[in-house]
Amino acid sequence: AAALNLATLAALLLGAGRVLGTDGWTAAEIAMLAALAVAAPWHVLGFWNGVFGLWMRHGTADPVAAMAPHMAAGDGSGPLALRVAVIMTIRNERTDAVFARLRLIKRSVDATGQGGAFAYYVLSDTSDSAVATAEEAAFAAWRAEDPDAARLHYRRRDDNAGYKAGNLRDFCARWGGDHEVMVVLDADSLMDGATLLRMARIMQAHPRLGILQSLIVAKPADSVFARCFQFGMRAAMRCYTPGYAWWSADCGPFWGHNAMVRIAPFATQCHLPVLPGRPPFGGPILSHDQVEAALMRKAGFEVRVMPEECGSWEGNPPTLGEFVRRDLRWCQGNLQYVRLLAWPGLLPASRFQLFWAILMFAGIPAWTLAVAMLPFAAHAAQGAVAYPTGLASALYAIFLVMVLTPKFAGWIDVLLTRGSLARHGGGRVFALGVAIELVFGLMLTAVTTLHTTLFMLGLGLGRAIGWGAQAREAHAMSWGGALRQFLPETLFGAALGAALLAMSPLLFIASLPLIAGYLLAAPLAVATADPARGARMRAAGLCGIPEDFAPPPEIAALQAARR
Repeated sequence: AAALNLATLAALLLGAGRVLGTDGWTAAEIAMLAALAVAAPWHVLGFWNGVFGLWMRHGTADPVAAMAPHMAAGDGSGPLALRVAVIMTIRNERTDAVFARLRLIKRSVDATGQGGAFAYYVLSDTSDSAVATAEEAAFAAWRAEDPDAARLHYRRRDDNAGYKAGNLRDFCARWGGDHEVMVVLDADSLMDGATLLRMARIMQAHPRLGILQSLIVAKPADSVFARCFQFGMRAAMRCYTPGYAWWSADCGPFWGHNAMVRIAPFATQCHLPVLPGRPPFGGPILSHDQVEAALMRKAGFEVRVMPEECGSWEGNPPTLGEFVRRDLRWCQGNLQYVRLLAWPGLLPASRFQLFWAILMFAGIPAWTLAVAMLPFAAHAAQGAVAYPTGLASALYAIFLVMVLTPKFAGWIDVLLTRGSLARHGGGRVFALGVAIELVFGLMLTAVTTLHTTLFMLGLGLGRAIGWGAQAREAHAMSWGGALRQFLPETLFGAALGAALLAMSPLLFIASLPLIAGYLLAAPLAVATADPARGARMRAAGLCGIPEDFAPPPEIAALQAARR
């Protein structure tokens, strides 16, 4: 895996150097090549993860044994010996939705016949007194109605010191000794009993397994934005995760929720430091999950992922504005990892995981710079004596394909897997979904890259954001709000597009996959937030996922409760 990634990156940069340096080097061309060197590795690794995953799923006799041998233990039977804590962490969330999901999880677990091994904890960091009162009332009603009241627990902290990681740390100190493992859930998480029981059996069979991460997929969504995003993300993760699971092996990912964690090593070995200095780079670590995974591996316990779609769901941001806000919180948290790369005792793969998480966002301003340099590079090319137009066009096409390969691999997998196309609504609906998502995905990439770049510049000036409650329900976005939030993208796109158009209409058209998102950021935000448009899209099955067409009992019950 390392050899293929490095060889591919070297070939891309050599090709780009040949194109950019055709007639000598200008400052713009040097900057563009340097920017590509920083931005390309993330996409190269994504390309190979998609290829590896597609091969694992269709080129091996036993895909699960090849990429995740620990999974076989989940097929056992008999009583469960582990004591499992199911934990939902919340802060200023919609109370009825939170408790509806947790009740559904318990009902599904009880249906497996092993419900007695599971206890449930609502860990609240809510700061709004009205929401806290509603939480207490909802919990009291649940305990009054449920025959297993002794296994239901609610705790609210007076402050949210340490954020979610501090919330879990408090749980370990109070109740950790009562359970061997805990299932960590976010406020929008939903899991079915069969998946939780399977994970518990795997943890029981492998006592050195410290974290078992499920492959999380989106619940059926209502807004246009969430439907398009979930369709593309579902495709991307379908092969990306198996490929990732294969090479990362026992040093896999932890995404912070919908995962089962062994409490004893987590409590004793996964303490997060408070970084010296002030935010944004000092203070509590915001993106705690991959740091905890690295510490779990350092302690000698495995971290593995279940690379198959199962009953593990989450919600996605309903609008472009909410998506960008969530991304910026992740950005600030991941960049804090720079302070952790030199930690003593980390395994090389764990150190790479932290570096890769940094690269996820560090490559974004580099990509923005490369796009901004396009007019300058094009101007230099016009004066070149023998510009390699064919090589430049081929590199551009190859890079676009590489960026999209995780999704392409997932869509190919749908076509190759028996019955999968029908589960996605049939050929016509699926093809329309692919076309819609390709346009949407390219536009989304442009919007998020510039927004994140500007945010990172602000981080360098000491600006920081907190980690508050998220808006999870579909809602309209006004033109005024969209224009205010995405004015930088609009101006950047207009300037870039005008410069390219002045040089060559053909060059402008060819660049549209890269710059259309800047130009149309505000219209994209308004159009994809409209709940009525989302309802029509859902009724037509567009950008549908299997749960849209054949909802599992848990999803069906959740949808019925919302009506």
